[in-house]
Amino acid sequence: MRLTARELNRATLTRQLLLQRQALDVAEGVRRVVALQAQHAASPYLALWNRLAGFEPADLDAAFADRKVVKATLLRITLHAVHAEDYPPFHEAMQPSLRAARLGDRRFTGSGLTAADADALVGELLAFADRPRTAAEIQTWIQARLGVPPKGVWWALRSYAPLLHAVTGRPWSFGARPAYVAAGIAPTLGTAADQALKTLVLRYLEGFGPASVADVAQFALVSRSRARGAMDALAGALERLTGPDGTELFDLPGAPRPAADTPAPPRLLPMWDNILLAYADRSRVIPPDYRKLVTRSNGDVLPTLLVDGAVAGVWRPVEGGIEATAFHPLPSRTWEELAGEAQALLALLAGREPDVYRRHDRWWAAVPSAEVRILPEKGP
Repeated sequence: MRLTARELNRATLTRQLLLQRQALDVAEGVRRVVALQAQHAASPYLALWNRLAGFEPADLDAAFADRKVVKATLLRITLHAVHAEDYPPFHEAMQPSLRAARLGDRRFTGSGLTAADADALVGELLAFADRPRTAAEIQTWIQARLGVPPKGVWWALRSYAPLLHAVTGRPWSFGARPAYVAAGIAPTLGTAADQALKTLVLRYLEGFGPASVADVAQFALVSRSRARGAMDALAGALERLTGPDGTELFDLPGAPRPAADTPAPPRLLPMWDNILLAYADRSRVIPPDYRKLVTRSNGDVLPTLLVDGAVAGVWRPVEGGIEATAFHPLPSRTWEELAGEAQALLALLAGREPDVYRRHDRWWAAVPSAEVRILPEKGP
């Protein structure tokens, strides 16, 4: 079966809860969307606000505090928020990538330690982090334990040891100075990584399918050979499809794939929203001409306007409301719907961080526009 580009787009939107906000508790919402990029502490909150009916930030605060939802270095070797039950297999699946990216880097090797030295330290580190510890506390512990400069050692360990970010407070549960706590699972160091990767692939297809081997490799930042091996091992459980360009795609039998003409309401997506990063072929949601406009030279992915299921511009809070910059002309009806979204978003931000993402404002001078509007806090 060959799918069109719009059919792929609508499949992503429905599984990512972006065709209609769903009445789910936050833990189930996070489980449904698989993972929320959490490089900026606000982003998981804004991602769920776009997806859940009646979303209250306090509910995500509570889920983090109770560890129903956890934040850790995982997919693409960056911070993600995931359902607590997904953390163990995701962490195990990522171990080969996490360890290779860190233990072979000169920031670690410059310490004079070997990979075996680091591995041997993991169990002791987890015992030390049986309660939340700051980075400074852990580096002091490493210095006392090993007698080597701790910075590079900690840089490696914090990525691949089973450590969670501990809640540190408002406005978004995690502050600029993170604390770490043991995840409560044994350090397996990738001994069951291939089995865990199959679990990750199935979860990925639940939230982002249909998808290719290259998409899986991009989403998790694992090698294509590992992704292909997992797909092959799951062949009997997966449906094979064909993408609009002839690429082989895989999906779960019976997974939702709405019609291409299914309406898609506009949304104000947060920085680094996973639908913008979860595919090797990002044209599923980002028109190719716009990719460099929303993904900046240092890897920052700006907050985006999603219109008819595709990136159509960017947004930021400014004096008086939300500044929305459209890359192409938008109909008046779309602007009205975006204004409604902006009013709701401003109400959410008012109690947390009204100028969220302000430190990224330097990028706006370089963003071209067809139209810029300030979407006011209050309607006419």
